[in-house]
Amino acid sequence: MLFLLAPRKYAIKNRLHRLKPGDGVKTAFLGLLGLGFWAFMFGISFRVLTYFRTIEGLGDLLAIRLLSMILVVFFSVLVFSNIVTALSTFYLSGELEILHATPIHGEDIYRSKFVETLVDSSWMVLIYGLPVFIAYGVVFKAAAGYYVGLALTVVPFLIIPAGIGIIVTMLLVNAFPARRAKDILVLLGLLFFMAMYILLRLLQPEKLVDPDTFPTLVQYLTAMRGPVSPLLPSFWAAKSLSPLLRGNGGDALFYLLMLWSTALALIVIGEWVCMKIYYRGWSRSQEGRKAPLSRSRAADLFFTLVSSPFRGRLRAIVLKDVKIFFRNTSQWSQLFLLVALIVVYLYSFKLLPLERAAMPSFFLQNLISFLNLGMVGFVVSAVAVRFVFPAVSLEGESFWIIRSSPLSLKQFLWAKFLSSLLPLVILAGILIVISNIFLRVTPFMMTLSVMTVIMMTFGITALGVGLGSVFPRFRYENVAQIPTGFGGIIYMLIAMLFIGTVIILEAWPVYRIFTAQTFGRHIPDSGWVAIVMSFALVVVINLLAVLLPMHVGLRRLREPDS
Repeated sequence: MLFLLAPRKYAIKNRLHRLKPGDGVKTAFLGLLGLGFWAFMFGISFRVLTYFRTIEGLGDLLAIRLLSMILVVFFSVLVFSNIVTALSTFYLSGELEILHATPIHGEDIYRSKFVETLVDSSWMVLIYGLPVFIAYGVVFKAAAGYYVGLALTVVPFLIIPAGIGIIVTMLLVNAFPARRAKDILVLLGLLFFMAMYILLRLLQPEKLVDPDTFPTLVQYLTAMRGPVSPLLPSFWAAKSLSPLLRGNGGDALFYLLMLWSTALALIVIGEWVCMKIYYRGWSRSQEGRKAPLSRSRAADLFFTLVSSPFRGRLRAIVLKDVKIFFRNTSQWSQLFLLVALIVVYLYSFKLLPLERAAMPSFFLQNLISFLNLGMVGFVVSAVAVRFVFPAVSLEGESFWIIRSSPLSLKQFLWAKFLSSLLPLVILAGILIVISNIFLRVTPFMMTLSVMTVIMMTFGITALGVGLGSVFPRFRYENVAQIPTGFGGIIYMLIAMLFIGTVIILEAWPVYRIFTAQTFGRHIPDSGWVAIVMSFALVVVINLLAVLLPMHVGLRRLREPDS
């Protein structure tokens, strides 16, 4: 098995030892951004947990309950991520044809692909989760045994969803028609978001901010339990860590053994399933499939309408990108996930009982609306990293056609920018306008929110196209691998930094104007000068976020080795 993983090891080793000029600076920059992100996650977790522990009698219960909810979310995300990743590693990888033609045992292929699936689908959750778990240890002043237990808990907690995801993927590939293997992503996405939505509604988080919902402490504690099943691995993980946080062993060893026994059992069961059905499913998945959607008259009319705002060479690029998008099932199927995300996001605002909050409702409504700017920016960035960032890389090995055509690289990049901008602006507009309607914000806050979100969307789109050109990946086995690489991490970190900067710059002037309108206070001329300068700086930063990435991306594509 180890020799099958050697190519990945040597690829990483060669990348580290054969750095190009400027790669060292990029690596150092990524390291600093990563440390900053970890510090941010740790700081937020530390503040929240510290506040919880100040609540006498309920503080520790709230903190442990939060840990349980985090583990449930992580486990759900890991299962879905492993299913999607297993589809790529076990059935869509380009190297599989060579591997199956060699005398390598099927068990070795399964084990190596199991490790690849585990690493590719779990590293992001691990990065997000470790600062939170470390913050728990610091706040609870846990002994060294907690950190040892954390390491022993995390490993099987990652293996279990990997085993489940691989087994489910093999069963689905054998159940579905071979020519529709990629269409499984549609079903998986819908099922995942349905499960997450049901879980969210069972938790009923809006009741936790309603003081009239729980007349007694017993009812409150009962609601805090939520849909926590003792059969879930997330429950075992929480039960393994919570006694160690409190400084006593308790049942930690029992639940830790439950995690490890289940993880090892799933590895064995997965290998048995692989030997029975994997090769048959892989053979069927190699058959071709028709593309009736992109050849129908309705599709031609749709493509014509979408590309009608553009002219000349720009229209040709946009038309090509739209057709390729809808021919690729793994691309357009994610629109279902996006619709589900929008519905859940907006519905959560409708359920907020703001009129029963402790502070004045009008103040809380506009405060949440302002903070919602960051959330909308994050959602748009998450969508952009999946659809906009890979835009240049999707040209693949046919990128030489663009280089040799009469279309300049500058026109090519701006065509990618404009074709990606409109969908993101529509998405951001829907999220911010409808959520503000539910919040019943003031006209000033509505206008400011819409203008700020649209400006940020311009910057987020340009960052996606520009950084996608700086870190192109023209050779890939699956589209989903492009945003999860080095460039995708850089893009998300810079996008979060950009959004945070805009929010921070607008915080003081918005507060000053809002309080003046609410309480009838007068803003002096010096205050207006500072407010205008703050908003002007926001505009400048948004312009830089559009122009700089596009300029840097253009320079990168013009290099001979691109």
